[in-house]
Amino acid sequence: MKSFARYGQVFATFARNSLVRDMSFRANFIIETISVVSWIVMNLGFYELIFQYTDTLGYNTGWGKYQFFIFFATTTLISGIVEAFFMYNAEEFSELIRTGNLDFALLKPMDTQFLVSLQRIDWSSLSSAAIGVILLVVSLWRLDAAGELSLTLLQVALYPIYVLSGVAIFYSLMIAMAATSVWLGRNQSLQQFWFYITIFARYPEEIYTGPAGTPKKWLGWGLRGVFTFIIPVLVAVNVPARMMAMPFSDQHWKIVLFAIAATAFSLWLSRQVFKMALSSYRSASS
Repeated sequence: MKSFARYGQVFATFARNSLVRDMSFRANFIIETISVVSWIVMNLGFYELIFQYTDTLGYNTGWGKYQFFIFFATTTLISGIVEAFFMYNAEEFSELIRTGNLDFALLKPMDTQFLVSLQRIDWSSLSSAAIGVILLVVSLWRLDAAGELSLTLLQVALYPIYVLSGVAIFYSLMIAMAATSVWLGRNQSLQQFWFYITIFARYPEEIYTGPAGTPKKWLGWGLRGVFTFIIPVLVAVNVPARMMAMPFSDQHWKIVLFAIAATAFSLWLSRQVFKMALSSYRSASS
C-alpha cells in the first residue's frame, strides 16, 4: 500500500510540474488547445455533412447519426487521454537514449517504465477528452429524446472500465513502439506510425465486412481480423462505444470478455518488449 501511495505522490508531482510548465507559456497552451478543439470540430462537421445524405453509416450496421457520434466521442475520449499522458513521453524516449538521460531513470528507486511513461503530461490534449465527454452526454440525450436509447446500469458502469481498457491497449502499442528506439536509434516516425495504426480504430468494425456479395470482402475480413486479434485497436474503441450506443446481445458479450483478455495480454507483451529493450541498452558511460 505504501508503494502505491509513493507512486501516486510521484505522479501528482509530475502532473503539477507539467501544469506549471504549461502555464508558464500560456499563449502556447491556448494555441495548442484551440488546435485540438478545431481538429475535433472539423471532424464533427465532416460527419454531420455525411449524415445529411444517409441515415446510417454503412449497410444495415445500426450506426445511426447519434450512435456514431457516441462512437466518435469514445474515440476522442480515449485518444485524448492517451495523447495527454503518454504521447509526449513515448516520443521523448529516443531522446533519453540518445542523450544518455535514460541512465538517470534507471538509477532511481522506482519502476523505469513508470518514470519514462508519465514524466510529463500534455494538459492541452485533455481538452480532447473533455469534448469527448460532452459529445457523449449530448448524443445520449438526443437518443433518449428520440426513444432510441437502450441502456442498463451494468452497461453504464462498465463503460468507464472499458474506456480505460482501450487506453491500456493504445498505451501498450505506443510504449512497445517507443522501446524499439533502443535498437533503431531515433525513432522519429513514432507519431506517424501511431496515426497509421490507430486510424483503423476510428470507425465501427462493421465497415470492414459490408453486405453479402461485396467485392473483395476477404480484404475487409482480413483487416478486421488483424486489428481485432493481432493488434486489437478495434477492440479498444468498438467495445465501449457499442456498450453505450446499442443493445447488447450474447454475441456482443463474448467480445467484451475478449477485450479483457486482449488488454491483459497487450500490457504483458508491451512490458516484456520494454524489459527486453532495457536489457539491450548500453548506458552513456559504457
